[in-house]
Amino acid sequence: MISRIDLRGADGDVDYRAAVPRSDFDVEAAVPAVHAICEDVRVRGLEAIRELSERFDGVVVDDIRVPVADIRDALEQLDPDIRAGLEESIRRLRATCANELEQDAVTDLADGARVVHRKVPVGRVGLYVPGGLAPLVSSVLMNVVPAQTAGVASIALASPPQREFGGAVHPTILAACALLGVEEVYAVGGAQAIAMFAYGTGPCAKVDLVTGPGNIWTVTAKRLLKGLVGIDSEAGPTEIAILADDTAQAAYVAADLLSQAEHDPLAAAVLVTPSERLADEVEAELDKQVSVTRHVERIRTSLSGPQSGIVLVDDLEQGLAVVDAYAAEHLEIHTVDAAAWAARVRNAGAVFVGPYAPVSLGDYCAGSNHVLPTGGCACHSSGLSVRAFTKSVHVIDYSRAALAEVADHVVTLAAAEDLPGHGAAVRVRFEG
Repeated sequence: MISRIDLRGADGDVDYRAAVPRSDFDVEAAVPAVHAICEDVRVRGLEAIRELSERFDGVVVDDIRVPVADIRDALEQLDPDIRAGLEESIRRLRATCANELEQDAVTDLADGARVVHRKVPVGRVGLYVPGGLAPLVSSVLMNVVPAQTAGVASIALASPPQREFGGAVHPTILAACALLGVEEVYAVGGAQAIAMFAYGTGPCAKVDLVTGPGNIWTVTAKRLLKGLVGIDSEAGPTEIAILADDTAQAAYVAADLLSQAEHDPLAAAVLVTPSERLADEVEAELDKQVSVTRHVERIRTSLSGPQSGIVLVDDLEQGLAVVDAYAAEHLEIHTVDAAAWAARVRNAGAVFVGPYAPVSLGDYCAGSNHVLPTGGCACHSSGLSVRAFTKSVHVIDYSRAALAEVADHVVTLAAAEDLPGHGAAVRVRFEG
């Protein structure tokens, strides 16, 4: 079901990032079609959104904004156990988000010379919650809670209209919105939702920032519209990498690989291990566990695809180099002294340490955020957090005496750049 890649004996010239399998998620190939969608929304507005919803979601949506009464009703009808789970997830996420808040940094460079590095929340955000293969209610929490903690004053949320519910947003997603006090919700999915946020279409005012995961259509739209709006990242199909030695429990490893393969046929599941015995046992466990799971076809497609595999390495040192090069969205460490190995990881969206920290914990109740960089972007990008919803502003406050202390330097440097007006703007303050 799952392929093997043998990197044992590889020399230092091997490009591990190229050697490890990765999902074929070609954003550039989707650009022409997505550009046409975004332009259609820009030019024709609501009419285009309605037609696109009918084409892609199979529903006709007359009013794209969900009535507030429907949002509140969804919470009243929510299963009590699901509500309890959501409330605990919210409580834990709020606690970690509160600790992420950054204070203003004040630097006094001289008497009367002060620079303040101020953190300011963005004014309005558009949050996207996928609803294609599964209603990802947890993504409501992961987007909304850090935005609220950052102090964002205006929050809008979009999720695809569901044919099963007559073109409405999935009721569990609406219930989560009600729990969090979000009452501006739109039944719009895909690239057209990102375009709606970016251009300000119909009842939805333009936003400053768009966040949230999605399929190739939404990711491509974020890339095309970046600059018109800010984006968090281009988060595509989910991926898990597991670094494990022969102390790992094969049943746990297989279950965790399977859990992420369950998301999407394009989801990536990669085990990196120096233990051939563990590789054999994990393969046997996958055969056993997949056969009794619900989404068999989806999981088999993911695990047998070119983006998934078992990578054999000489030892954990080589394994660490491989997973660092891969830069997984989710990285689990199942080794002796797992915390020490985890501390050496540089590139991962989130690191899960030991046998009792599966990725599914992070998807719901760990207190961490599950909107994370994919496709190797963890080598330069971070997961969603309070920081994503703030921006920095430098506030410069100098007295006359403090300016006089550096005036000659400013004039000299301005002349060096052949910008005499810059120097004159300082000199004029000390003439006459």
